[in-house]
This record gives sequence, C-alpha cells and structure tokens, in this order.
Amino acid sequence: MSCRRHSGATKRRGAVAVEFALVLPILLATVAGLIELTRAYDVQNLLETGAREGARFASMDRSGMMQEGETGNQKLIQDVTNFMASSGISANDVLVVIRSFANPGQSFDIDDPANDLALFEVEVSVPFSAVSLTPISPENDYTLSASITFRNGRSTLSQ
Repeated sequence: MSCRRHSGATKRRGAVAVEFALVLPILLATVAGLIELTRAYDVQNLLETGAREGARFASMDRSGMMQEGETGNQKLIQDVTNFMASSGISANDVLVVIRSFANPGQSFDIDDPANDLALFEVEVSVPFSAVSLTPISPENDYTLSASITFRNGRSTLSQ
C-alpha cells in the first residue's frame, strides 16, 4: 500500500514539471513585456519633465544665465539635452524643437522682444529604439515625445 502512494507522488511530480515547462515561457514573456512597458512610461515621464523645465527657463529672467554669444533657444535646448543625458538617455538621440504656438510650423525665438508674452511650444522626442531594453527593428520603431505650451514671459526672480 505504501508503494502505491510513493508511485502516485512520483507521477504527480512529473506532471508539475511539465506544467511548469508549459507556463514558464508565458510567464517570462509577460514579465519582459511589463519591464519594457515600465521603461516606456519612465522615459515618457522624463520627456515631459524635460519639456516642462526647458519651457520654464524661457519664462524666467535670463540675464546672467547664458554664456556670451549663446542664445536663449540654444540654452534651452542644451539644458533639456543635459537633463535627458543625466537620466541615462544619450543627448545625441534627443530632439528638442521650439515652435510658435500660433504657427506650429514656424520656429520660435524666445529672445526676440516681439515674442514677449507670446505662447510657444517645446517638444522633446526620442526614438524608442534608443531607450528600449530590447532590440527593435527599424520598421517597428516609433518616437516617444512630449510637449508643453508656455508663455514667453520674463518674470524676475525674487531673492
């Protein structure tokens, strides 16, 4: 009688191994997909933060913040790409575009006095293949981007 119990346990142990072998690929694919999705949301959040901080720079009094010969647009783009690089995204993969809100096809100069108090948009984008943890073929690649609209003000910083 004890021999039968032992024999049934051995058979069940084999069934568990087969079930595990069938479920493991599905489990691993699900975990890998969740990790990749989390990375996409993380990068999207970084893009939104970078766009917001870049646009915030344009709404401040920029006197004394730029190097000689540097324009406000150059400083904004450099600050955003530096932020993205500090977060682990290559500055070479980041594209920052500053455009007029009224005319989206037209670039916007934040230093031009004619643009004071005008709305502008900062868009930051990066190809997903540059930030993905898994390889992506060029035909399946897409761009992650974030944009924000701000007013080109020159509010003075209080001390």
